[in-house]
Amino acid sequence: MAVLTKEKLKKIFAGFSASRIMVIGDLILDEFIWGRADRISPEAPVPVVWAQSQSFMPGGASNVANNLASLGAKVFLYGVVGEDRNGQTLTGLLEKKGVDCQGVIGDPDRPTTVKTRIIAGHQQMVRLDWEKTEGLHVDRSKEIIARIQKRIDSVDALIIEDYGKGLIQPGLLKSIIALAKKHKKIITVDPKVEHFSYYKGITAMTPNEKEASAGAKIPVQADEDIDRIGWKLLKTLRSEGVLVTLGEKGMKLFKGNRLIHIPTVAQEVFDVSGAGDTVISVFTLALSRGVDMENAAKIANVAAGVVVGKVGVAVVSPAEILEGWERLKGKLA
Repeated sequence: MAVLTKEKLKKIFAGFSASRIMVIGDLILDEFIWGRADRISPEAPVPVVWAQSQSFMPGGASNVANNLASLGAKVFLYGVVGEDRNGQTLTGLLEKKGVDCQGVIGDPDRPTTVKTRIIAGHQQMVRLDWEKTEGLHVDRSKEIIARIQKRIDSVDALIIEDYGKGLIQPGLLKSIIALAKKHKKIITVDPKVEHFSYYKGITAMTPNEKEASAGAKIPVQADEDIDRIGWKLLKTLRSEGVLVTLGEKGMKLFKGNRLIHIPTVAQEVFDVSGAGDTVISVFTLALSRGVDMENAAKIANVAAGVVVGKVGVAVVSPAEILEGWERLKGKLA
């Protein structure tokens, strides 16, 4: 493993603008209602939030695309939105960030998935989800596959973001992975437990502890159980690596016959929304620049540590990662 100096990191980050990343997955619009809670409702024992402002951010696979674009990559997004105002809001936000949304199709039979978070001060009070999670119609799946096939030869890597909202189905997944392997592309997956058996042959997976445990069918009762889980997934998936994110316990990377524990570097945690999206975005982008998997995981770990210190689903910049790396490089050795 090469030692990453500040100068090498700068060179890697400068190269991000040359990377072309395809993101395929469930698209979500995150709505935030910001306010203040000063009293309890006389109608029920719940706080009354005085709403003061509203904002929207890309979520799910859209947030991965947003993360990649903020890091300078050229991003091609594939997924489904409803033929509604929320879908227009989401694609409009992404296009302003420079994300290519030609692979996003409108579906009149389903609404755009929206997650509404009500926040008072720095505290999330409640979340409302508007969604339809039935599987995508086969004709629309075929249309997405056809659009991916036209573009795949010109990208460096594919990220599959499976949030279980209906887009990622076995047929679509098999076709995408076969195409990517045929064209020798990096494939990373943020998984959904129900589809673990279909991810075989990918480059790497980035499950959290709960997803990894369920996917391997091994309960976590002690730290060594995580190790058993990681090795089982690596063998079952026949992938190059498995990066298990463990929250305050950091990450564990399983690659070949090596296990690397990467301790958490988060200084303050305000909101973990989207932290997993940041991990897979930065991890994949680093791999696309030829960074070895261990260093790619360490860079992603620093990026996640920055993001959880922000309120709301947030993105990270190369400058923030570099600053975090320099401040914490003693822990990363």
